[in-house]
Amino acid sequence: MPEMSLLFGMLALLLVIGAFAGVLAGLLGVGGGIVLVPAFFYAFQTLGYDGPQLMQICLATSLATIIVSTPRKVHSHPKKSAVDWEILRRWAPGIAVGALVGVFVASSLRSSTLQMVFGVFGIVIGLYMGFGRSEWRLGDAMPKGVKRAILSPAIGFMSVLMGIGGGSFGVPMMSLFNVPIHRAVATAAGFGVLIAVPSVAGFLLLDIGPDGRPPYTVGAVNLVAFVVIVAMTLITAPLGVKLAHAMDPKPLKRIFAVFLTLVALNMLRKALGW
Repeated sequence: MPEMSLLFGMLALLLVIGAFAGVLAGLLGVGGGIVLVPAFFYAFQTLGYDGPQLMQICLATSLATIIVSTPRKVHSHPKKSAVDWEILRRWAPGIAVGALVGVFVASSLRSSTLQMVFGVFGIVIGLYMGFGRSEWRLGDAMPKGVKRAILSPAIGFMSVLMGIGGGSFGVPMMSLFNVPIHRAVATAAGFGVLIAVPSVAGFLLLDIGPDGRPPYTVGAVNLVAFVVIVAMTLITAPLGVKLAHAMDPKPLKRIFAVFLTLVALNMLRKALGW
């Protein structure tokens, strides 16, 4: 049984993380995972839970929260005819397969290697958020055939290695292939379910050693973090939505892009031992 002081410290940190992630998701429309994974890592490490599989726990727990939060997003969009169910249907098998491969690969990597992966991908996402343009195009329609067979599992695979849903990779990809941004955001929420469900099922079967494992961790999913984050994001996400309507989110996205890039660079620095 862990000491109560550690449990309370863990709970306090998770409450702050959940509140911040919820506001940010509602304000900027970004998935919480891009914030949760590094936040989990630094919180658990600060509390002394610095085991060799810490990143696996952070990825799995972040993905578990997506299972609860994403269906609400998907079901809130059909009223506006925003979700492209044809894209979801055709891309689902590849994304799910990529997610399962991602679990297998993530389970076999060192925590430091996963930190490096998160750092590199995080920098790429941050640069795109900061400098990407809505008019950029790679094609006039979503890829089919071989291109889809390559891109769909790649989205699932990369998302699992970062512990995120489909938004960070799916929205830019669909936008680059001429899908309207509102439809891309709504459809990418569906990608999140396809990524999170099979990957969390796999992570629940992962054997995490007792050294440095946070309390109440089943497989690689920390139940305390999961419950607290889901509860806090449900409370604070509407606040972020209200703030988004009250101010221009574009400059805030650029600020977040800088923040994300710095977080990713710091993750990369620590992974390289600098």
